[in-house]
Amino acid sequence: MTAPILPRSLARSIATASRQFPVLMLTGPRQVGKTTLLKSLCEAESGPTARRYVTLDNPMMLGLAREEPALFLQRFPPPVLIDEIQYAPGLLPLIKEAVDAGGGKGQYWLTGSQPFHLMQNVGESLAGRVAVMHLQGLSLGESLGHGAMLRPFLPDSPPGTVVSPPAAPLNWVFERIWRGSFPALYVGEAPDRDLFYASYLQTYLQRDVRDLAQVGDLMAFTRFLRSAAARTAQLLNIADMARDVGVAPNTAKHWLSILQASGLVWLLEPYHTNLSKRLVKAPKLYFLDTGLAAYLTEWSSPATLEAGAMSGAIFETWVVGELLKSWWHNGKQAPFYYYRDKDQKEIDVLIVRDGRVYPVEIKKTAQPGRDAVRHFSVLENLGLATGAGAVICLSAERLPISAQVEAIPAWQVSAWG
Repeated sequence: MTAPILPRSLARSIATASRQFPVLMLTGPRQVGKTTLLKSLCEAESGPTARRYVTLDNPMMLGLAREEPALFLQRFPPPVLIDEIQYAPGLLPLIKEAVDAGGGKGQYWLTGSQPFHLMQNVGESLAGRVAVMHLQGLSLGESLGHGAMLRPFLPDSPPGTVVSPPAAPLNWVFERIWRGSFPALYVGEAPDRDLFYASYLQTYLQRDVRDLAQVGDLMAFTRFLRSAAARTAQLLNIADMARDVGVAPNTAKHWLSILQASGLVWLLEPYHTNLSKRLVKAPKLYFLDTGLAAYLTEWSSPATLEAGAMSGAIFETWVVGELLKSWWHNGKQAPFYYYRDKDQKEIDVLIVRDGRVYPVEIKKTAQPGRDAVRHFSVLENLGLATGAGAVICLSAERLPISAQVEAIPAWQVSAWG
């Protein structure tokens, strides 16, 4: 029996982009559902124009694509979905020639698991012809079946369809955090969580890491991966990470780029303004799947994770991931920054939209007070136009904290529609 496919928010944007561009590129980490999403959209097409599917994970197909790329494209004419395009970058110039000659929209759908590595070739070959979209694991709303209704989060957006408060919010949220966001853990007969992540890590090390760079010491790289997971939601300090792992800073910097290229980590850049020279300029590091981060840092259960030293940081990481997905899975760039100055005044996330700055604080508490938003006033002191603010927390419902700031339950961030 086939497991049900959870609706993904990005499906709407894919349909729109396919009507505007001849090529669509969907990137993201392994096993987040890129192929499943696009194949489900292919199956919705019918008749003589139905889209073909071919994967370069197939050794015979990969050999043909690499050795005879022109013949490959003749064998699989558009409309076509080509999976794992990063294995045969030589196809891209020929796809450019084909779309320039054909002129149709939505001719080629491509997927790739190594975004940064792949995008250099895509940018050079398909500039102006390709819509690039990014898929991560399931947002909370998608995992609950609300994927077709989600929209980008802003603090002042009116709530639509939202998740009802769970009976035990803290336990419920940390069970989700500990499990992570990979679709395989939510559909059908979900595999053993630890076994899934052990297999995922092995596949990642043996395939993506070796493809992206020649890492001679996989054990040292694994220690670096664990170090990154342990530092989620902290300021990036490459020198400290290199020292802990026992490698040179340049090596650590290169390995961090591999984690970024694989879609496992994301750097939140500081908000820069010429009005103040006292701002901290280092980015913050976020591990994008909290389940994998919890596995790497060896928390054996949701309860031990919630009670442990990483509790606040991993809750913040999960919320930032939900915020990102609410934008990325609607086909939009996430205009996110953070604020921190040398007086230790900090705001977790700034969303910059239409010339306004929307401050967001993230607190693992059910009753945030005015103290949680005491640093929001620095934005006005810098002369910035500010919008509504939010404290994303574990409160049971939306409640006002001040005239401009609301407490918003964490499980409602990606469940608005």
